[in-house]
Amino acid sequence: MIRVGLVGFGMAGRVFHAPLISSVEGLELAAVVERNSDQSAQRYPGITTYRTLEELLADSSIKLVVVATPNATHYEIALQVLEAAKSVVVDKPAALTSAQIADLLGLAGAVGLHYIPFHNRRWDSDFKTVQHVLHEKSLGSLVHFESTFDRWRPELSSRAWKEDAEQGGILVDLGTHLVDQALVLFGSPESVGAEVRRERNGEGGNDSFTLRLHYMTSLSVTVSANALSSLARPRFHLRGNRGNYWKWGLDLQEEALGKITKIDAPDWGKEPSDHWGTLCVDADGSVVSQPVEPIDGDYRLFYAGVRDALLEKGKPPVVAIDAWRTARILEWALESAKSHRDVECDWSAEPQ
Repeated sequence: MIRVGLVGFGMAGRVFHAPLISSVEGLELAAVVERNSDQSAQRYPGITTYRTLEELLADSSIKLVVVATPNATHYEIALQVLEAAKSVVVDKPAALTSAQIADLLGLAGAVGLHYIPFHNRRWDSDFKTVQHVLHEKSLGSLVHFESTFDRWRPELSSRAWKEDAEQGGILVDLGTHLVDQALVLFGSPESVGAEVRRERNGEGGNDSFTLRLHYMTSLSVTVSANALSSLARPRFHLRGNRGNYWKWGLDLQEEALGKITKIDAPDWGKEPSDHWGTLCVDADGSVVSQPVEPIDGDYRLFYAGVRDALLEKGKPPVVAIDAWRTARILEWALESAKSHRDVECDWSAEPQ
């Protein structure tokens, strides 16, 4: 049994990490750092509540620490965890800059510990289904891939820290997920073009972005998100020379996790038929449309992979170099938005 300590019990800790850790055999949610409350102990009777990170790190029984605090704190906390000789999972972003990620990656490797980014949306039902559609080559040669994460949040976030520009804005928040998914599907791009803006009234970080990832082939990849879409665009839109694939709506796991402390539903991650995507392909000159039964999503697989990596039974479910590549693209996107030009991707400085 691997005893796990969780730092932070806001939305990330309460909705994502605590229920997932508690749902994976071989992991025990043993302690939570909460500075001013006891919400975690109320939801998970029997766990230990620490008031400081230092108290948690002094607990020799804790072998894995999960960081679920505001973005700008991720680097310093992960650094302290690794220096305390414990492996660490860090909620996205793994750190605010590629340089910080490279530092943590190097430190973890030097001392034989794991530094694992929480890129959980690789286990979204819709993303797993897109991977399957591409593998089946039903669309022929893919020419356009669009991934959007639209929200209707005209009022400022009730979590005040999210509006602070120093936290990276929506580009770092949702952009990390969307760029990571694009890298999984298509690899590293040749150049990046971007628009990064703040559209809502009031001070704060960026709340809208559109990134265009350019590849040497004719493939066009666009990822975007904003907070002012009362009518959301498709979550995924793929176009090929034999047809299209469309998928509306978001993966249902986040909403479900907010209502539970542990996953026990046998149909977890299964989408109802009215959420299925649609495949429209050319069949002998006629366009034929059909629903595509999705692959079930399951965020538990991330933490099952973390467990196996710590037990030396497998590789980490997400490697830190992927977080570095994602962060680098987001940095080039900011450069592109400021200069109003595409920015070439120079991968020569990639950490080894």
